[in-house]
Amino acid sequence: MGQRVRYWRLRRNLDRKQFADMVGRSTSWLDKIEKGERSLLRLPMLETVAQALTVEPSVLLDTESARRAQQCADPVEVQAIKRALSKYPALSSSGGACAVDERRVLQQLAYGGQAWLSSHFTTVARVLPGVLADAQTYVAQAAEPQRLNAHRMLVMAYRLACSMLLKYNATEIAWLAADRAIHAAHAVEDPIALARASRSVARAMSHTGQRDEAIVVCTDMSDRLRPSLGGDGSDSLPLYGMLLLSAEITAASLGEGALARSLHNEALAAAERVGPQHRGHHTIFGVANVAVHRASALVRLHEHKQALNHASNIAPALLDTLPAERRSSFLLDIATARSRSSAVPEAVEALIEAERLAPEEVRCRPVVHQLISELLSTPAGGTSPTLRPLAHRAGVVA
Repeated sequence: MGQRVRYWRLRRNLDRKQFADMVGRSTSWLDKIEKGERSLLRLPMLETVAQALTVEPSVLLDTESARRAQQCADPVEVQAIKRALSKYPALSSSGGACAVDERRVLQQLAYGGQAWLSSHFTTVARVLPGVLADAQTYVAQAAEPQRLNAHRMLVMAYRLACSMLLKYNATEIAWLAADRAIHAAHAVEDPIALARASRSVARAMSHTGQRDEAIVVCTDMSDRLRPSLGGDGSDSLPLYGMLLLSAEITAASLGEGALARSLHNEALAAAERVGPQHRGHHTIFGVANVAVHRASALVRLHEHKQALNHASNIAPALLDTLPAERRSSFLLDIATARSRSSAVPEAVEALIEAERLAPEEVRCRPVVHQLISELLSTPAGGTSPTLRPLAHRAGVVA
């Protein structure tokens, strides 16, 4: 139990004295609890500790409850992101309490971005509030020479927040983050920042049912970027391509198959122009990403057999170039297509493979829980020797 107390104290970003004060005890008492030298045997004290950590007492007592709680970002962390979005350092005469180092913001953004690509969403949730606070403060404090970079970093922080919140269906807060991103980009009229922000705005619009408007945002911004694609910059081409892919997915969700195909073809042409200077770009734009987006679009068009045929023609070596977040999302699309094609055992197989690659992607996302429930309701899924254990790990009631 002591290790669980320490885990949650650190996850809530509480130092020893802060937490000891919250429960009305000394730091030496806390040290003994965390080292296992004392136990939380009395129920009132256990409840006090759990309340301070904002977890249920069972999370500290029960191994299975502890495992489930630790593997996913929770509502407390979503609210922490919301609180970070509710702060306005620019309104302060000092621009914030203390100076922020640009290198630290860049390092934290890189760390959070890599955690995202690796589908380590609990890590993203833990670092995001601090990244948002630092990026907002840095913009408020930045002198003119640093202003462009400061706003670009802030847009990246808002983008990460938007993506994370959409992943967990916190749509309204995600929309706030996306809107903040577009305003930050407009403040410096930077096409690169605007392109990044536009992707977030379009995704947030799509999640709130404004799909036609989302397509317009993506295509308008891609048109704006097109004249700069022949330059040597390493940002314009990948961002242009990702805007087209975002529009393709949204068009497919609307049942606009011809438009989705046209956008796919444009994105593929752009991907074939990707050169060495684009390798390692945070968008992961390239032929592989275009290929998996096409499968996703076909699933949204309810062309499930075509989606499976397309997926079977993607070389495994090409898929291996993608990060865990992209590969697991692709496998979830395959699982959906197989499920809709009555290939339930094969759908379960894809889910298991996705879980192996990215446990949090499968065990924590509401949309995947829904798919697991649907599969469990089928005769083949209900008797699957691997689906029920997966449902148990994901906390889905069988």
